[in-house]
Amino acid sequence: MSDYDVDLFVIGGGSGGVRAARVAAQHGARVMLAEEYRLGGTCVIRGCIPKKLLVYASRFRDDFEDAAGYGWTLSHSSFDWPTLIANKDREISRLETVYGALLEKAGVTAHKCRATLADAHTVQLANGERVRAAYVLISTGGAPSYGDPIPGLQHAISSNEAFHLPELPRRIVIQGGGYIAVEFAGIFAGLGAQVTLIYRGENILRGFDDEVRHHVRMDMEKHGIRVITGCKVAAIERAGGHYSVQLSSGNHVTADKVMFAVGRTPNVRNMGLQEAGVTIAKNGGIAVDEYSRSAVANIYAVGDVTNRVNLTPVAIREGHAFADTVFGGKPTAVDHTNVPTAVFSDPEIGAVGLTETQARERLAQTDIYKAMFRPLKATLSGRDTTVLMKLVVDGSSGKVVGCHVVGEGAAEMAQVAAIAVKMGATKADFDATMALHPTAAEELVTMRTRSASYARAAAE
Repeated sequence: MSDYDVDLFVIGGGSGGVRAARVAAQHGARVMLAEEYRLGGTCVIRGCIPKKLLVYASRFRDDFEDAAGYGWTLSHSSFDWPTLIANKDREISRLETVYGALLEKAGVTAHKCRATLADAHTVQLANGERVRAAYVLISTGGAPSYGDPIPGLQHAISSNEAFHLPELPRRIVIQGGGYIAVEFAGIFAGLGAQVTLIYRGENILRGFDDEVRHHVRMDMEKHGIRVITGCKVAAIERAGGHYSVQLSSGNHVTADKVMFAVGRTPNVRNMGLQEAGVTIAKNGGIAVDEYSRSAVANIYAVGDVTNRVNLTPVAIREGHAFADTVFGGKPTAVDHTNVPTAVFSDPEIGAVGLTETQARERLAQTDIYKAMFRPLKATLSGRDTTVLMKLVVDGSSGKVVGCHVVGEGAAEMAQVAAIAVKMGATKADFDATMALHPTAAEELVTMRTRSASYARAAAE
């Protein structure tokens, strides 16, 4: 590789790109990285981390209310949005510094500017420099999408701007029904805003288990979030100091802010990808094989820019696997099955594996075990909430192929349950595990009665 300036050039300094750069450097590669915005990517700068911090903030109101049932008398509480945002910004800046230090320690040269491809081996930097690289890794992530153009769309914000609002809106309309829309609905509602969630489908959280979707929507509405499905925002009109939001149903909603969270688009435009021979897949991301290699032998891509499984841990795993494959002599394909996921909504969701519908479509016999109960904490607080737990079992082998939890701590439970599902644990293995009492999680190993069993018709 002596004919090249570097062995690897990474375009994009998000979680996947930084991991790939560090591991490749540890394998002895000469590595350079360029990031046009801030190191850390979507997750650290304007995604998972700041969002989770806002989720924590939004949940204190319920905690204060619950405290009364446990004998606490609290003086008047108040919330200050600018303080939260300033503290969040300080933590994000700290994490960005950590990412830079990790790259420097690994011996990676980092440029804070835009980079594009001039050809398969040449990277053009915005500062005028050109770098010849033996291998190029694209890890530019994705960006918020606003969907189809409508009148007044310029008045809407995305999740990017939501992290930097100067003040908390009193009334906000959020269009979307996925992770981001549902999580921000809970954040703004928990902090005291009046929230209306608009979704074009029949129910929110498409792709999740149907019972989970119903349960979460029911609890969101109990928390005062107005959920309107089967329609979308048709127009946004400024009316004095607020906005009049026209829905496709013909109704209008008044709001101080309108947020669109209708999906994300891979960052593949104006990068010289197609000119270099890189193919764009039908899903809009870079087409890659199981080793994350594109149609061009020396160009790879990981993370959201491939639009496979758009989760930060997946991007990190893909980046590490790429570095091991190309520079570590250990060809590694990432297994994208049974990836656990969480929605930090209110109530929280944790899930791994097949939904009931998916299992019934794929398996000859499906057994469903379910528990729904009032959590112990709510017995004294008086909060109107329930926990849902559901195991999806292959009736032929007894293997647990899906685990779905709704309630406090759901994400933590799903991460641990994912180990068992990944290992192929059976329902008998769950049953043989001693319960940890008193916890909500003990229900995962104490469910003995099937709530339903389904067999596919022989004709199928």
